[in-house]
Amino acid sequence: MRIIIINGPNLNLLGKREPEIYGSMTFDTFYEELEKKYPSISLSYFQSNIEGELIDKIQEVGFAYDGIILNAAAYTHTSVGIGDAVKAISTPVIEVHISNTFSRETFRHQSFISPNAKGIIIGFGLKSYELALQSFL
Repeated sequence: MRIIIINGPNLNLLGKREPEIYGSMTFDTFYEELEKKYPSISLSYFQSNIEGELIDKIQEVGFAYDGIILNAAAYTHTSVGIGDAVKAISTPVIEVHISNTFSRETFRHQSFISPNAKGIIIGFGLKSYELALQSFL
């Protein structure tokens, strides 16, 4: 089984950025733990702060992988292009968010990804990614 985690802008700062919201663990450390815990899954990871690169990666893997775990971060609430890319592919996508977006600013209550995602997992910290991974098993 081939699964990719795709992270959007500022998620490269996990462990440093607003630890009261996002925690103190870096994503690289968390990712290494996931790889050890699920050795039978071919897991890969991509992060970009650039919207077009995220769209390119979704299109690149969107017909070949078994699943995409997507945290488009702030682009979730602004990018029609990312929403359209998710709609255009055949690989199922689970939208994830570390924080509970509905407990935050109102603009974070809308997602251009959700209507085209297989499911949504929000508010469980980094565990949101593992829950998404388990949904593909």
